[in-house]
Amino acid sequence: MGSYLTLGIRTRVMTTLRWGICGAGLISSDFCSALKTLPSGEHEIVAVAARDVSRSKEFADKFAVKKAYGSYEELAIDPDIDVIYIGTIHIKHHEHSILMLKAGKHVLCEKPMAINLKQCREILKVAKESKRFFMEATWSRSLPIYEQIREELASGRLGDVQMVTAKLCIPLLNVERIANNKLGGGCLLDVGVYTLQFACMVYDENPEQIIATGYVNKNGIDENGAVILKYSGGRLASLAYSAKTHWVENNNGGIHGTKGSIELPTTFWCPKEAIMPSGKYTNDFPQGPEKYNFINAGGLRYQADKVRTSILEGKTECYVMPHRHSEMMFTITDEIRRQIGLKYNEDD
Repeated sequence: MGSYLTLGIRTRVMTTLRWGICGAGLISSDFCSALKTLPSGEHEIVAVAARDVSRSKEFADKFAVKKAYGSYEELAIDPDIDVIYIGTIHIKHHEHSILMLKAGKHVLCEKPMAINLKQCREILKVAKESKRFFMEATWSRSLPIYEQIREELASGRLGDVQMVTAKLCIPLLNVERIANNKLGGGCLLDVGVYTLQFACMVYDENPEQIIATGYVNKNGIDENGAVILKYSGGRLASLAYSAKTHWVENNNGGIHGTKGSIELPTTFWCPKEAIMPSGKYTNDFPQGPEKYNFINAGGLRYQADKVRTSILEGKTECYVMPHRHSEMMFTITDEIRRQIGLKYNEDD
């Protein structure tokens, strides 16, 4: 029995979710490689677009994609596409998300979906008006281990959660998009948001107080940061992130309650294992046809599956990363940036 997908005035029986890929960079490559590990017939990559059509064609050849466009506008109007994955540089996420939504496409947009809260709300407003699915691709939320974490929290086995901890330190200052303020650079919006989403998922509310410090260099980008979030009832989150440290795999996370704790001993944002009161859990990161550029990127397959399920069910957002959590995140990052003096052109 087929499921129905409405696109504009057209309705078709959906057997396969047809993807358009906006951007032909490293993360788009990882997403497509991970997508290829899902069951045959559930997902299809129909087209890819890049500013340079030669890059688009090269990407299309790599993943056996039929259509390669030299503009994002061509991708937006392609009638054979159901949903767009946006993997362009994040200063363009606002523009590209609105373009695709207004063209009647569902959208999965890489994090951060915007630069600030104003842009975030503009995107979500268009998504609501367009009656299209939109999700910020905070891929950690879709991992099976994160699903287990949510179940563990709901079970009460941790008691009352009082503290969330997370650190993510990766040497990235030699990467142009990190080192350049005009490209939305710095580590808060690139790696710091992983620590923030962890706290937001656990507490599921806006913090009452945000205390932040960090170093903004002469180029106007933040090289590191430390944040304390204070929630109702005196509950806390202690978060740290850096783009100038030596890489260590034990960028860990923890959730600590009055009865028990959850420990993510390594790579908390894409963990291979988690230790919980109910037991030890592992996560599978299958290898796709192309070598991944980012650690454990095989886990990107799970968010694609969440998108498909949500669209099949007629939903315009996904419970793992609801729209209110995207707004919550930008409320926090805007305040952190205000406190440490990190500004972008898009703030004007």
